[in-house]
Order: sequence, then C-alpha cells, then structure tokens
Amino acid sequence: MHKVVLIEDIENADNKTLHCIFNEKIDEIDCLTPIKAELDVKSLGEYIQIKGHAVGTVLLECDLCLEKFEYKLDFDIDELYSKESLVDDYGNSDKEFEIKEGQFITDLNGENEIDIYDLLYQSVILNFPNKKVCGINCKGKDYLSQKDNADPRLEVFKNLQINPKM
Repeated sequence: MHKVVLIEDIENADNKTLHCIFNEKIDEIDCLTPIKAELDVKSLGEYIQIKGHAVGTVLLECDLCLEKFEYKLDFDIDELYSKESLVDDYGNSDKEFEIKEGQFITDLNGENEIDIYDLLYQSVILNFPNKKVCGINCKGKDYLSQKDNADPRLEVFKNLQINPKM
C-alpha cells in the first residue's frame, strides 16, 4: 500500500508541518528489513519540503562475483516539491528559485498529494553504491573464470572465427 500525504493536510497542520513515519519493505527492492524513515513534511508557500532520515538493509548483487550480499542503508532525505508548475507548456519558466547542491525540485503538476512510498523508493535506489562489491576481498574474477560458472548463453562464441578483410 502506498503511503501518501495530502497537500491539504500539510496546509492545515500546526506550523504547516506533518511528521511521517514510514516502516515497511519496498516491493521493487530486495529488502531484508523494512525501510524505516522519519520525515518532516513542511509547506513553504509555493513549495513542499520533505526532510528526514532513513535506514534499512537490502540485498544487492555483487558486480564482480554476482553473489548476493547485505547492504546497510543510512541516509538523509531533503526533497523539494513545487505545488505549481515550474514550466509552461513550451518548457519555459518565469520563476526564480535557488537550488542547493545535490537538490532537485519535483514538479507536482497540480497533484494534491505526495507519494511517500515512491519518494523512498527513489531515495533508496539513488543511495545504492555506484559499484556494488560484496567486500574488499571479493574474488570476483576468480569466481567468474571457473569453467562451471560460465554463462551458457556465451557458448556460441567459443567457435566463432573472425576473418579480417584483406
């Protein structure tokens, strides 16, 4: 079930701020533990800011040996949403806004809610390491070079002969 926050609820809350707790697994990610996040959702006039922290453990596949390994997530969230469209139908913008380093503004395009589940899904994916390696001593090359671990789909290339043009 997707957890959503209604813009109207944010506007009607004390100090225009809602505190949200998320504690569930994300279906599209191999989560070993639920993703736990505490978020403050605050209205800043034309914008909605979501700040908080998330932790959890997921199962990733090592890029070297292809074995599964546990990866602990522990990251901050700082997202900004625009209530009104930032661009017109032609892609032009007449609004000025300051973006901090690493921050993006998501255009709600007139939506009246923010999907917290989707925000956390994207945040988790973006916090995966660029190179997923199970450990400093990974024997990936040794593992992949073993004959019984060869990908059977590549067998067709064993007898391939390339004749250079003369």
